Amino acid sequence: MAKSGKKTIYIGVAWPYANGEQHIGHVAGAYLPPDIFARYQRMQGNDVLMVSGSDSHGTPITVRADEEGVKPKDILDRYHAKFIESYQKIGFTFDLFTHTETQNHFDTVHSFFKDHLAKGYLYTEKQKQLFDRSAGKFLPDRYVEGICPHCGFDGARGDQCDNCGKTYEPIELKMPRSKMTGSTDLEVRETEHFFFDLGKTNDMLTEWLATGKDHWRSQVINWSRARVASKDLRGRAITRDMTWGVPIPVPGYDGKCIYVWYEAVMGYLSAAKEWAKVIGEPEAWRRYWDPKVNPDVRSYYFIGKDNVEFHSIMWPAILLATGGLHLPYDVPANEYLNSYGRKFSKSRGNAVSVLSVLERYQPDAWRYALTALAPETADVNFTWDDFLEKVNSELVAAWGNLVNRVLGFAYKRYEGKIPKPGVITDAGQSLLAEVKAGFQTVGDLYDKVKLRAALEESRRLTQRVNQYLSETTPWSLAKTDPEGAATIIFVALQCIDWLKVMWAPILPFSSQKVHETMGYKGQLFGRQYTETRKDDSRGDHLVLRYDHTEAVGTWQPSTLVPGQALLEPQALYIKLDDKAVLAEGGEG
Repeated sequence: MAKSGKKTIYIGVAWPYANGEQHIGHVAGAYLPPDIFARYQRMQGNDVLMVSGSDSHGTPITVRADEEGVKPKDILDRYHAKFIESYQKIGFTFDLFTHTETQNHFDTVHSFFKDHLAKGYLYTEKQKQLFDRSAGKFLPDRYVEGICPHCGFDGARGDQCDNCGKTYEPIELKMPRSKMTGSTDLEVRETEHFFFDLGKTNDMLTEWLATGKDHWRSQVINWSRARVASKDLRGRAITRDMTWGVPIPVPGYDGKCIYVWYEAVMGYLSAAKEWAKVIGEPEAWRRYWDPKVNPDVRSYYFIGKDNVEFHSIMWPAILLATGGLHLPYDVPANEYLNSYGRKFSKSRGNAVSVLSVLERYQPDAWRYALTALAPETADVNFTWDDFLEKVNSELVAAWGNLVNRVLGFAYKRYEGKIPKPGVITDAGQSLLAEVKAGFQTVGDLYDKVKLRAALEESRRLTQRVNQYLSETTPWSLAKTDPEGAATIIFVALQCIDWLKVMWAPILPFSSQKVHETMGYKGQLFGRQYTETRKDDSRGDHLVLRYDHTEAVGTWQPSTLVPGQALLEPQALYIKLDDKAVLAEGGEG
């Protein structure tokens, strides 16, 4: 519908550890939702910047490198390239997807570090840390496994439990063992590190979280408010005894680096700065970050529930300590998409690779199924039978079937053109009004990041058109009342033309196909592409970019023109059969 004014939307997407391929749990939880949201906002004509990148540092990458006997940079380059390949295939429209092993990122982190140090938010303190005597090394958190001190889960990581999601220090683990050597002969030793004083930001966080958060998901805001209300925020170490990472920008700390929890979130700003340099406008990032340049920015952070603390507490604390930068407008964190009752985990071998499934299934099939199963308010269990049902019984049977039979009939019956309607009946006018109203109802749901509900409303409207066709039977009416049949088909085509737009954020590939088949020119969305960025300080790096300058898709109802030439329709989707489920392992 008509826009009341252009909005500025910043979208920060969770930074994946570059230590293994992404699985469909990642996609459903943190990567598909922001793309759907960004596509909708761009169709509205809003000013959108969506950025992310590979989390290049931290122990998950060094652990993998140690296991394979290669350098951490080798692991980063391998999986960063795989992320970009999978994002291109599934259609994620990042304005920039980069990584944190760049001089630009290092400079941004050093700027934060020096600012926090000067303002008294950083301090040094000796910390007790596990030391592997057989390896002669301190063990950063991911080099330790043990029993979770909170829920008793055996196999908990050194910094956070996969089972209950709580964070802790490695020395709090029960029965800890070294992932480096497998040894349980560990001792606690002291080592000096820098700490960020979270407690010093408690009052600022409390005030910030108290108001203006009615649009936040209840589980996110309730947890965040309870966290600061507990007054349990305290200093948290931001450096580690390791060399793979951002170096500490003060002398005397060789062999240590700034740790990933503190520096990775700064990628949200460093990526915006890199994007600005890419487009040749080095200060353009300020349009999304600097309240003095643009006070009306909505910053969204799309993450999984295991990252809520880092985005509703720690990142805002970092920003508040610095001052002068926009705080999050919303943190629409998703719960987990589980697999047969177990959490997807690439580190534990329980995952369905995105690249693997895209070799066998259409990207829009996955985009539909994972949105229909979106774990927006609670954990959702994924099975291959669910995937089969969502694709065949919903996507193919409702939307795909509607498009194929109406466009196929129109192409054959009306010489490949949109038919000229006669007088549209009350039933037809009512349907047109109802579907047209979807630009408001579906649009509002997209805007509120209620993506599963937006899908359900789009599907309901699609079914209403199918119901209209079942009641009016234009296929048989064409023999006795050609004009009446042509009018019914015109109404259905107009509805399809509008529904194509409503489905487009979720189903960009097939919506483009419908767009072209109906005789339109141009791309609904822009163009994804990769390029190699030059970085003389740290080596070149591959990035994924998105150019939306030639996109023609808009969030408004067009008026279908009788006589417009159609292209010969082709099936939108490939129908699956039971063999697909059996081949993937069925219920096992």
